[in-house]
Amino acid sequence: MIKIAVCDDDKTALAATLELLKDYKKVPLEADAYQSGDALLAAGKKYDLLLLDIDMEGTDGIETARRIRESDRDVKLIYITNYSDYTIFAFGVHAFAYLLKPLKAEELFAQLDEACDYGLARPEPELEFQAKEGIVRMVPSRILCFEYMERQVLMYTAEGSWHLKRRITDLAEEMETYGFAMPHKSFVVNLYAVQRIHGYEITLTDGRQIPLSQKKSAQFRRALNEYLAERGQRAWNC
Repeated sequence: MIKIAVCDDDKTALAATLELLKDYKKVPLEADAYQSGDALLAAGKKYDLLLLDIDMEGTDGIETARRIRESDRDVKLIYITNYSDYTIFAFGVHAFAYLLKPLKAEELFAQLDEACDYGLARPEPELEFQAKEGIVRMVPSRILCFEYMERQVLMYTAEGSWHLKRRITDLAEEMETYGFAMPHKSFVVNLYAVQRIHGYEITLTDGRQIPLSQKKSAQFRRALNEYLAERGQRAWNC
């Protein structure tokens, strides 16, 4: 999944961009909207791609990008502007592309396709699970974790939970290739969904708290750091 921030102080343009993104089908997208560079900076969130208006009130797009680049050199920047002469802007922030307002779907999608081809993201495989409730098809990024409880495995996702007829150890082995690891004998966690680790407790992006066993702590932390390094992210203090 691609995590995108759209930043534009024009409410109409901001809404139009978000609507266009809903129609992009190559890979799953998750988009957050900001009406100023200051709001984006204050959020302090990590994104794969930024769609930045250049000419904004307060902190403009160029300065916003410069500050973000101080801590994140890998995020891809696509500038949105009313000016067709891009040479008037600073190039020190290494923009991936420039798009002219009003945005056209074909031009935006072409840049998103190119960003994907340059390693931003690849289409995820759809995995199939046999659940008590029926067959469930799910891409890995939508799965938060698996929990072994009362002789069955619960799969927690962004859409809900399902009861699987599987062994937790078998799931741990199969899901490792998709960025999952086992922090405890009863859990398999999506490393993408890890928000933070404090002591022997893991907090996921939905607020769920998962135990980290002392026995598996070193192995899990190593798997998380390797995963973050592969994604070009900075590992936090675990």
